[in-house]
Amino acid sequence: MSMLVQDRSAAPNPKSPKTQNRHLPTIHPSRFSESKSLDFSTWLSDNLYKVFAVVLLVVTVAAVFFLRSAGDTAALLCFESQSHQLDKIAFPKVNWNSIQPLADKTTPYANFRSENWIVVGVSDYPSDSLRRLLKIKGWQVLAIGDSKTPKDWSLKGTIFLSLEQQSQLGFKILDYLPYDSYVRKTVGYLFAIQHGAKKIFDADDRGEVIDDDIGKHFDVELIGEGARQEVILQYSHENPNRTVVNPYIHFGQRSVWPRGLPLENVGEIGHEEYYTEVFGGRQFIQQGISNGLPDVDSVFYFTRKPALEAFDIRFDEHALKVALPQGIMAPVNSFNTMYHTSAFWGLMLPVSVSTMASDVLRGYWAQRILWEIGGYLVVYPPTAHRYDRIEAYPFSEEKDLHVNVGRLVKFLVSWRSGKHGLFEKILELSYAMAEEGFWTERDVKFTAAWLQDLLSVRYQQPRLMSLELDRPRANIGHGDRKEFVPQKLPSVHLGVEETGTVNYEIGNLIRWRKNFGNVVLIMFCSGSVERTALEWRLLYGRIFKTVVILSQQKNVDLAVEEGHLDNLYKQLPIIFKRYSSAEGFLFLQDDTIINYWNLLQADKTKLWITDKVSKSWTTVKTEGNSEWFTKQADMVKKVVSSMPVHFQVSYKGSMTSDGNLTVCNSEVFFVPRRFVADFVDLVNLVGHLDIHQKVAVPMFFLAMDSPQNFDSVLGTMIYEQKPPSNSSTYYSAEVPAIHPWTISSEQDFIKLIRIMGAGDPLLMELV
Repeated sequence: MSMLVQDRSAAPNPKSPKTQNRHLPTIHPSRFSESKSLDFSTWLSDNLYKVFAVVLLVVTVAAVFFLRSAGDTAALLCFESQSHQLDKIAFPKVNWNSIQPLADKTTPYANFRSENWIVVGVSDYPSDSLRRLLKIKGWQVLAIGDSKTPKDWSLKGTIFLSLEQQSQLGFKILDYLPYDSYVRKTVGYLFAIQHGAKKIFDADDRGEVIDDDIGKHFDVELIGEGARQEVILQYSHENPNRTVVNPYIHFGQRSVWPRGLPLENVGEIGHEEYYTEVFGGRQFIQQGISNGLPDVDSVFYFTRKPALEAFDIRFDEHALKVALPQGIMAPVNSFNTMYHTSAFWGLMLPVSVSTMASDVLRGYWAQRILWEIGGYLVVYPPTAHRYDRIEAYPFSEEKDLHVNVGRLVKFLVSWRSGKHGLFEKILELSYAMAEEGFWTERDVKFTAAWLQDLLSVRYQQPRLMSLELDRPRANIGHGDRKEFVPQKLPSVHLGVEETGTVNYEIGNLIRWRKNFGNVVLIMFCSGSVERTALEWRLLYGRIFKTVVILSQQKNVDLAVEEGHLDNLYKQLPIIFKRYSSAEGFLFLQDDTIINYWNLLQADKTKLWITDKVSKSWTTVKTEGNSEWFTKQADMVKKVVSSMPVHFQVSYKGSMTSDGNLTVCNSEVFFVPRRFVADFVDLVNLVGHLDIHQKVAVPMFFLAMDSPQNFDSVLGTMIYEQKPPSNSSTYYSAEVPAIHPWTISSEQDFIKLIRIMGAGDPLLMELV
């Protein structure tokens, strides 16, 4: 046909002369004939049999090919159809009116009810931090095990649910939970709600609530007599383009950011120009700040880590709590957060994302739904202390955060729903987040199961309220603007402490002060204080938070309090209460010298005492001994018999025989904050009994903890019964403490300062 077209378009001009060549062969009239018309109908008529033959041949070949490959073709079509179906996420169909109540019929706690619950996930044996949570009065601790939890896990006073016990509870969410992850805490939330929960404190086993008092820091009651009727400082909503804030700035740490803050917002370190206020009562989610190791991501941890030292970052405990208005979000974690019943639906930990991202994604998701019921998030000043274990932060586990969280916040702020029920809105948002790739279809199904389980444990959905996001924002007048300028506390920048460039000696002093700056030193002076009280304060006051001096003779002018060494322990609770924010208390008699530079490695969360010093800590057999020991032993037995079970178990587990009495001269010992309440309780048990200090203190220590858990820092101290003739050679700057050492005059003090200069050269400036 192309040849025909070409010939047709190039037809010779009829006026041109025709070339005759008799020697050429005769051309057939049916091919390239110039005398015959080449229209399609004529050509088809002449070639009809050829066209029919070609068409028949093509159809035959196609039929054979189809019959041979019909199976493969059908399979391909079926695969393509299934691929399209897989790409489309199915929206769960839930009959909200057909959910049947579900009661606890498998655990020993079927009839147990409590309004206040602490929920933790446990993968190892009980930690000291978890034990301390048990001391919080009015709160029930619930521990949720996983596949890594020891089979013999047990802690008196705690409700523990193993994997086997969880599997028998009948919750729908169990089909979706991984076996080896802390997200199994979701089972614990349902269990707590099923057993009467009104407040749930989401915690972990490495953080300790400051002062062991949740109510002191959080707003546990929102209505009624126990509620704090006060307005709350709130971030300004004037800038519609700001959707996320770093609350750490408000609490004094501008260069620290929380895990889950979009990295593009890390550089926003300026403090607020002004705040507004909001009435309290609807802070359904309350996020606490953690001292020590706050909730930071791996990027911060690896770039700001000062060598091999543990983080000990402090926040402003006096800063006002701050609320977030609709349209503005902040990261929320799963280890220091209070949820009220109106926000229980927001406790679900997603299962299709990494563990380091699960609680953060939950927090943003819950904040968005929180606006639908008129609630808001409030961030509180330090409520807990977490200890840095100096372990690797899994950057790979945070990929879902660093890649998606910025986009997630923008998506959530712009998301709208036309549903008329809260649970319908929640499920719709979960579905929308799966479509956007923030989590997968597994979490959509998980959400549906979670909501059904909530209804089965008789959870009442909160009422929806009108959302104000699409309304014009109200203008903020000058009278509505509240000023608050945050402190700027010392922090770390690229692994270097922000303390400036100092010489070696000043650097050491700062380091010692940082380590002991929140520890109270309690000294007992056996001799005259007129010549020594000021000197002791001059020596130790540079290092410790304060120096409290007690003596047999009270001296108001020198701020020396009266005390009697035989039962001085009975006075310690009064001092403990006076310094309620102190990290710990170091007791010291004036016949003992401490080299504070050698105490830096000691663990300030453990008890210190001279149990490794045989000349100080001894075991006495009361049988056949003096009447004094016999009377002391009888009083000790009386106190031990009245101790709560955990104290008795600890004490008796450390005693080899009932006929023995442990005696310690107790010239120096340390009580950390987490044992202060125990110490006070034990003092109260002694009451009016005349137990001597050197008998009572070791009894307390053995009841509070096992000796194997004591910090052994004092075990290497120099300890003699009598001072040597040449005290200068007796002293060593390489040990933590020296006993005995007598200071009775200013000259004695100057002599001591000069030899201590070997460990602290700056002391030479004092003499």
